[in-house]
Amino acid sequence: MSDDFYSLDPRHTDPKRIKKEREKARELRHSAWWKQKLADGICHDCGRKFAAKDLTMDHLVPLARGGASTKNNLVPACKECNAKKKLDTPVDQLLKQIESERNSEE
Repeated sequence: MSDDFYSLDPRHTDPKRIKKEREKARELRHSAWWKQKLADGICHDCGRKFAAKDLTMDHLVPLARGGASTKNNLVPACKECNAKKKLDTPVDQLLKQIESERNSEE
């Protein structure tokens, strides 16, 4: 599975839509809900504990892949995990894990 292949729909990458979703994310960043997520200090991807300042807001389904800035699509992630994820969805990550496990068995 190539890290560089993504099927990006022009409707999802429309700059106006992305701007609107980022504005929603900025609003949620100031909510009590998000502040509690940061206070918990757990990275969604690796499960390690971090200071709130070391966590970023990550879209599970990236905006460029059709994701939205909603509570069920936003999670705290450490900067390393967020950067490593790029435009992957949870399904992409699972498929990469399965592929990696298969390759290590061979």
